[in-house]
Amino acid sequence: MQEQLFRASTTRIREDVVFRKLEGEAVILNLETGTYFGLDAVGTRIWELVQEQGRVDAVLESLLQEFEVEPARCEQDLLGLLDQLYAKGLIEIIDGKTPETT
Repeated sequence: MQEQLFRASTTRIREDVVFRKLEGEAVILNLETGTYFGLDAVGTRIWELVQEQGRVDAVLESLLQEFEVEPARCEQDLLGLLDQLYAKGLIEIIDGKTPETT
């Protein structure tokens, strides 16, 4: 069963994943599974923030400061992308897995 991400979750990029930024966009590769994933400019910024901050709520706050977007929409899109990255084995959840901690 897949774990669920919440605002209080902390994530990190898996050790077997490489990231390359090309003209504002990115390509991610899981060396263990061979899974490729492409990111647009906003997705690339989210990836960078995950590397820097880890906590979903901190990433969300940074995005809200950098982009003009409704907070609820930003949170929904952020959690959606992180869920995809987790499902593809590109990030892992290391704590804050329950909604009670949000």
